[in-house]
Amino acid sequence: MKTKLFSYNQLDTFIHRLSGLTKLICFILLTSSVMLTYDIRIILFIMVLSGVMMKISKIRFSQIRLMLVYVLIFLITNFFLTYLFAPMYGVQIYGTRHDLFTIFGKYVVTQEQLFYELTKFSKYLSVIPLGMIFVFTTNPSEFASSLNRIGVSYRVGTALSLTLRYFPDVSQDYHTISLAQQARGLEMSAKAKLLDRIKNVAAILVPLIFTTMDRIELISNAMDLRGFGKGKKRTWYAMRPMKKVDYLSMAACLVVLLVTLYVRFYVNHSFYFNPFI
Repeated sequence: MKTKLFSYNQLDTFIHRLSGLTKLICFILLTSSVMLTYDIRIILFIMVLSGVMMKISKIRFSQIRLMLVYVLIFLITNFFLTYLFAPMYGVQIYGTRHDLFTIFGKYVVTQEQLFYELTKFSKYLSVIPLGMIFVFTTNPSEFASSLNRIGVSYRVGTALSLTLRYFPDVSQDYHTISLAQQARGLEMSAKAKLLDRIKNVAAILVPLIFTTMDRIELISNAMDLRGFGKGKKRTWYAMRPMKKVDYLSMAACLVVLLVTLYVRFYVNHSFYFNPFI
């Protein structure tokens, strides 16, 4: 059976065996490390670390291919727009100027601008795998219980859990409706013109919206009948107990964050790492 997109896969790996709370805290610590610095050395370290964790968690390329395509389109667009509107921003940050070549007018490619944009590109690219690892290796119910353990209302946790469960269902419904419409003669392949394909997508979205609304109403009625939200607290069947490896994992991620803060305030003395001085 084909694996659903954007859904939790139950596997027996080191990452999967960690508690949902552990993965949530590690995700927050590592993303905070990336956000709190523009030091490419730390960013590349976290990028390599996230790549290793993806390998350990056995996330297949087919599961993340569509997401990667959209992410790369966004990053490449952001790369060129940054240069288009602020071609000398890197020079302002690092205080030096080393020209590489001139495109025309004020659009001069400098080492500083190129280094700044590559650092920002790596910064975004290092965070995306961390989010993928969390989504693909964390049971949504366990994720909800983890949020509840750190003080988030169980109502909010359950809503987020249902959202995570719903992504693969929407993807599957879209695929099913698309096949049904194509069986009725609706052309969705590259043979049709672009405008025709855009119009045909509307024929899929309308039944998809109605299907979604029906499912929402069904789930809402089921939760109301079971008295969801009446009590202040609830128990969790999917809660995973904390083990020694969970505390070690959180400690390792905390060390990465502390090293990041140390490098920023006591080594670089700046938000940016400046290799031009």
